[in-house]
Amino acid sequence: MRFRPCIDLKNGKVVQIVGGTLSDTDDSGLSTNFESDLRPADYAKRYQRDGLLGGHVIALGPGNQEAALEALGAYPGGLQYGGGVTLDNAAFYLDAGASQVIVTSYVFRQGRIDFERLQGLLAAIGRDRLVLDLSCRLRDGAYWVVTDRWQSFTDTKLDRQTLGELSTYCCEFLVHGVDVEGRMAGIEEPLVAMLGEECSVPVTYAGGARSMEDLERVRILGKGNVDLTIGSALDLFGGSVPYAEVVAWHKHQNQG
Repeated sequence: MRFRPCIDLKNGKVVQIVGGTLSDTDDSGLSTNFESDLRPADYAKRYQRDGLLGGHVIALGPGNQEAALEALGAYPGGLQYGGGVTLDNAAFYLDAGASQVIVTSYVFRQGRIDFERLQGLLAAIGRDRLVLDLSCRLRDGAYWVVTDRWQSFTDTKLDRQTLGELSTYCCEFLVHGVDVEGRMAGIEEPLVAMLGEECSVPVTYAGGARSMEDLERVRILGKGNVDLTIGSALDLFGGSVPYAEVVAWHKHQNQG
């Protein structure tokens, strides 16, 4: 199991937000936990120095292009990029230094998986450069993939069949537990357990982590197969979880 760092961008700034408050129309209801005075490259260089691979840069809406490229350029090959990725621009972000691109809304059209678009991405950049974002929300006792800044439910239920089918197109999954994202109220334990049981490719879970104990909880529930992102709770983003301790835990888990 690995710790996966993050750089979330809003209006060119590194932020941490409450995921369920994002909107497609306006940001009047957006709840922000943290906005940094540091540049995106400062975070990227720190992750590089600490040997953390496979983190993600996520652009939350427009106005983030320069900031995203700065972060990718500061740690070439060390960070994934997500935010408005399509067939037309995927290669651009890879050339800018992204190890992989993260795609969600582009392959879900009118609430359904567009396999033609998925095939197009696969042919253009290859399976090893593609990560699918399957961030989800709980409804009627099941987790459903959500798109459009996490506001629109799709008809795709996160289960063994979906994960198995989509794993043939990508090298990894990124899954935010949207209902707890940024709330520091604890992880979505049933979701983590299901991902650990059903995923045949690497998967990163994000959402609700609030303590060092959550790293161990994800390791156990996910059977060592689920990596964890800690955002708002990390002291790098104004929280109380010591980044240095998280890095030490990560290195101990992955030594040798």
